[in-house]
Amino acid sequence: DKKLQVERVMDLLGITTGKNVADIGAGSGWFTVRAARRVGPTGAVLAEDINPAVIEYIGKRIAKEDVPNVRTVLGAPNDPRLPAGSVDAVLMLKVYHEIAHPEAFLKALKPALRAGAKVGIIDRNGNGENHGLDHDVVVRELREAGYKLVGTYDFTKADKEDYFLIFQVR
Repeated sequence: DKKLQVERVMDLLGITTGKNVADIGAGSGWFTVRAARRVGPTGAVLAEDINPAVIEYIGKRIAKEDVPNVRTVLGAPNDPRLPAGSVDAVLMLKVYHEIAHPEAFLKALKPALRAGAKVGIIDRNGNGENHGLDHDVVVRELREAGYKLVGTYDFTKADKEDYFLIFQVR
């Protein structure tokens, strides 16, 4: 939590009590659980992943940890399959570089975003083959998909290899 500064990440994404959040590429549910605690019983978290085994794992985790404000969503490689108008904030934590067709994915994400929603991407600088992607590529791809960059940060890891970018729909 301290290394990533997850509380600061959530502050910058406007994740507060009562908000609805999507954790895209939720994996083990690490961020899902933290966001669910922050939004409280009047908010919700959609834990999205394309791997059915991961969705099953998160389902068991949220039941075991008694986190009733989380719903799992089995997405597709080109579509997160989130309900229209369902989220105020999105976080893609170390997952953007895995998206094979980002423009299609990002366009499919738009209908789920409420007015003013923020889309946060935390990833590491890299070449796309080493579990990272140059942040300039990410900015260009989101711009081409109709998003604007509204924040750039490098605090998420002390080595400055990671970046945190925040976008909104233009």
